[in-house]
Amino acid sequence: MKRRPLLLLGGTAVVAAAAAIVLGPRGPGTPPESSSAPLMFQNLAGRLTGAARIEVRQGGKSVAVAKRDAESWVLPDMQDYPVRPEKVRELLVGLTELRLTERRTNDAAMLDRLGLEDPAAANGSAALLRVLDGKGDPIAELVVGRRRMRTQGGVPESVYVRRPAETQAWLAEGRLPLDADPQLWIDRDLANIARERVLKVEATRLGEPPLVLTRGEGPDGVLTVTTPAQTPPLEEGNVDEVGRAFEFLTLTEVRKEAAAPGQPLGETRFTLTDNLTITASGHQDGETIWIRLAAAGDDEAARLNARWRGWAYRVAEWKAKALLPRLQDMQKAEAPAPAATPAAPAR
Repeated sequence: MKRRPLLLLGGTAVVAAAAAIVLGPRGPGTPPESSSAPLMFQNLAGRLTGAARIEVRQGGKSVAVAKRDAESWVLPDMQDYPVRPEKVRELLVGLTELRLTERRTNDAAMLDRLGLEDPAAANGSAALLRVLDGKGDPIAELVVGRRRMRTQGGVPESVYVRRPAETQAWLAEGRLPLDADPQLWIDRDLANIARERVLKVEATRLGEPPLVLTRGEGPDGVLTVTTPAQTPPLEEGNVDEVGRAFEFLTLTEVRKEAAAPGQPLGETRFTLTDNLTITASGHQDGETIWIRLAAAGDDEAARLNARWRGWAYRVAEWKAKALLPRLQDMQKAEAPAPAATPAAPAR
């Protein structure tokens, strides 16, 4: 064989070897044989029945989730506010199904390339996950790094992992939805009730005259101020926002009702269709307004109260204004006075 073809074949072999090093033993288009890959945690499902606490730490963020009873988990640092059960279920199931498919580096100096550096590092991306039993002993713990992007449909998700006391890194097949932000563990949606259902709004703010808004008759009826009878010019959009008070209502912060600070502001009674009435009451603590919600009526009211009872919420400022409306917040902004025309110079 001539020298030039030999050189070409040799160069091809070098390129192929380099690709194997980067991609691992399998090519990008071949899914791993998960049935032959060992589970990271053997016989974990049975031991998870004793799980009492989940901890996630990532850099400067951390979250702890505690088991309250057989059916529910809560956030102790948010005064035991309930977390989304599907969030916990998905995480624990993911742990039981996690399989170690490829051995990677065991060099501590290389772990940051896989997102598996020290989880306590301030600017690191690694996350430490711990599942503890009622005595505080670990049932499962691991460091979770970067997820590997899937290059084709139907290929399982994969993520880099290692055991906290080891430097050996692995590529693992499975899904682990980790979040160190407590807000991502809770259901922030408080209500989503269409504005057309709001028939009447009666607001009683301390130190201010009563305010009543009533929806006109017919399918195209709009919410208008009926008390007081005479009002300054109002911004239609601001009036309409009162009717939208329960559309996409979400919390930004939550506390137990008894622990919410501040002085009473008053309350607003919303009369809606389908025999539903909602009362919003407010307390003000400095610049912060805390809202309490209570419903009256049939089954819908019972479902809402099951979520709201015992809690006070901080919501977006514009939603707080809609839940506790004031006439002055609905007034049209005064047009700025025209600038004075400079005097003509003397001739």
